[in-house]
Amino acid sequence: MSDLSIFEELVPLDHGLTVVITRRRDHTPHAAVVNAGVLPHPLTGERMVAFVSAPTRKLDHMRSDPTITVVIRAGWRWAAVDGTVELIGPDDPHPDVDDERLRLLLREIFSAAGGTHDDWDTYDRTMREERRAAVFVASRRVYSNPA
Repeated sequence: MSDLSIFEELVPLDHGLTVVITRRRDHTPHAAVVNAGVLPHPLTGERMVAFVSAPTRKLDHMRSDPTITVVIRAGWRWAAVDGTVELIGPDDPHPDVDDERLRLLLREIFSAAGGTHDDWDTYDRTMREERRAAVFVASRRVYSNPA
């Protein structure tokens, strides 16, 4: 585990906007932008970068190769986290995370990334209907530019 404090400091400065880089089956990079935050893993308590993903190619890439890099920036400050992902969702069930825990977990990740919602019931319904997954990044390396 690496110190995620620099990453966490940058989250509120630009809505947790983060570039995630996964690897396609041919090992070429695939980049996407998500809202990410830092919070404890629901089972281990280890602080991790986390984001919510719809069933997209990005999610397919993470299933076939859990290697990931996430980069957050605000102005000229940035931090990157290299690691591996753990997926928890309707298509990636975890035996210790039931539907109710997943519902709350998706809210927690959204909030950690700086998100707010006026209608949590609608948020929950959308997450369920779109089969969204929680993505946790176990960091191997954290690096950034000098502050």
